[in-house]
Amino acid sequence: MTAPKLPLSALKGLGPARIKALGEAGVRTIYDLLMMLPVRYKDTLTLTPIADLRPGQTACVQGGIDGPPRLARFQGRTLVTARLRDETGKIRVQYFNQPWMADQLKQDQELLLYGPVTEYRGSLQLTAPSIERERGLLPVYKALPGLKAGMLGQLIGQALDHIDECVTESLPLSTRQRRQLCEINYALREIHHPQSYESLAIARRRLTFENLLMFVTAMRLNRDHVREGIPMAVPEELTQEYWSSLPFPPTGAQRRALEEIAADLRRPRAMSRLVQGDVGCGKTAVAFGAILMCIRAGYQAALMAPTEILARQHLESAQKALAPFGIRAGLLVGGMKAVERKQALSAIADGEWQLVIGTHALFSAGVEYERLGLIVTDEQHRFGVRQRRMLEDKADLSPHVLVMSATPIPRSLALVMYGDLDISTIDEMPPGRTPVSTRIVPESKREGMYRFIREEAAKGRQTYIVCPLVEESDMMDVPSAQQVYAELSSGPLSDLRLGLTYGSQDPEEKARTIADFSEGKLQVLVSTTVIEVGVNVPAATIMVIESAERFGLSQLHQLRGRVGRGGGTSWCFLMASPNERLNALVRTNDGFEIAQEDLRQRGPGDLMGLRQHGQTFPAGMKDGFDLGMIAEAADELKQLKLPGAEQDYDLVRTEARRRYEQWLNVIAMN
Repeated sequence: MTAPKLPLSALKGLGPARIKALGEAGVRTIYDLLMMLPVRYKDTLTLTPIADLRPGQTACVQGGIDGPPRLARFQGRTLVTARLRDETGKIRVQYFNQPWMADQLKQDQELLLYGPVTEYRGSLQLTAPSIERERGLLPVYKALPGLKAGMLGQLIGQALDHIDECVTESLPLSTRQRRQLCEINYALREIHHPQSYESLAIARRRLTFENLLMFVTAMRLNRDHVREGIPMAVPEELTQEYWSSLPFPPTGAQRRALEEIAADLRRPRAMSRLVQGDVGCGKTAVAFGAILMCIRAGYQAALMAPTEILARQHLESAQKALAPFGIRAGLLVGGMKAVERKQALSAIADGEWQLVIGTHALFSAGVEYERLGLIVTDEQHRFGVRQRRMLEDKADLSPHVLVMSATPIPRSLALVMYGDLDISTIDEMPPGRTPVSTRIVPESKREGMYRFIREEAAKGRQTYIVCPLVEESDMMDVPSAQQVYAELSSGPLSDLRLGLTYGSQDPEEKARTIADFSEGKLQVLVSTTVIEVGVNVPAATIMVIESAERFGLSQLHQLRGRVGRGGGTSWCFLMASPNERLNALVRTNDGFEIAQEDLRQRGPGDLMGLRQHGQTFPAGMKDGFDLGMIAEAADELKQLKLPGAEQDYDLVRTEARRRYEQWLNVIAMN
């Protein structure tokens, strides 16, 4: 149901600059503003005694400042430290590059502090805690470019006064009664300013279920729109011919997936299929088999990768796997020299290249295909649906689409997340893949880890060290790739050959560094997550991940998948204080199990690639979601499509269509 578009001008404190910042984030009305939901909450209701604090938790502590604070300056940085005491003990409080905090922390002052508990040299500390003025479940919003989170919260507080004017019910009464859901206005009031955990849970359930129902409905509407495709003549014996040409036998799951693809290609409707499986399960071999089928039928194929590194890796692999069949392949990526790009465009347009591998450059202006029949997208969660559609538009008839994802998820979620795709799951691992032993390494064990890296290097084994940032940041007290590289090169690993790579690095320098590591010229590669996919070095047996607590479990599992590709034991060291979340990686190497845990912890929004923007799945609603709710939403759609519920179904269908375009725009930004 369409809500009245009450303008933002009805709010106080909104000048042109802030209106522009909101507009660029898609917020143009008070209704849009109310849909900017909190990403999390500060619980200042629950106080934790200092003696009960544990590393890895975020806590609210009340106490007095024990002695005057200290302000230290070193190498252009500042550090403010103080001691907080309560009746159970004392804890160090520290602030990097916030010198003004020395004036905020006064001796004997009673304060309410909220922040993360970390460990440093065997002692606990509160790192950059906020000083809180009120008790409650306080919403925290994501800042927008040009608009701080605090100001956004103030504007939303004003917007709540207009909620009855600009928000109308979007779910039928029958659905709310069947599913025991509260009204939309109650849900929005409680999600922005919860009175209790109980009311917050009620609000979360309402909004999460609504989003799931709309998403399921939108996906089903899109799936019902069958695209006329290109029926391809795929000989039955071609699959066996392909598998026999490879140096390894396929698993049963690989055979099954390729047979399903072959059946799709033969049909007159365009294939839309997801192949999902764990890191190293052999999805790429299946994709190359599909590409062979397409080219043998007389059409071109395009393989789109999220990074240039992965695109180049795919080209090298394709040339080896498809060489026996005489297939001509080429590369198209951004930043190519004008002469190279011109030659590539010509080879694509006249069909000289039967297979084109690249990044988003594959659907850029000026790219024309001779007979595009198949599109393969790798690491689907990194691509937007809109980008995939742009590539499809390069063909005269709807090409077949094959999507690959190494972020395996439970099938029930996949049916919603990829509701417009058929699903093939590769749930077997080829022989020879060695499980990676994973350990959580506290700061006190760092020197021992470096000693182990040196010992392994002497045996010819290599190490990745992954950092969350490229450069040092005043906003986050975490190690950067450049900082770690400099410190290790002149310190603990100075006797080894080190390299450094990151996403914004000069492409030629990046390619040279990766090649040197692959060829064994470098023993240690310090990098950002640019090596998450597309780097295959069998001699690399150690993965070190700095500030591991800052990564999602599925991403940590992806990074871990860079090792364990040769014989012998491989190791993944998570540099963090021990906590239950990271213990999931220690317990298992099963990507499906890890994805299930990631889903439980982070909610569906992050896994679906739906960042907060309008009516999506914000991180703050993760606790209102479970896998059972997917089945419940799917069942509700069936109820709405029964005879007699036409009016209710029309309401949901209209709203789902409206949101679908929003979702496409949101996904495209990921």
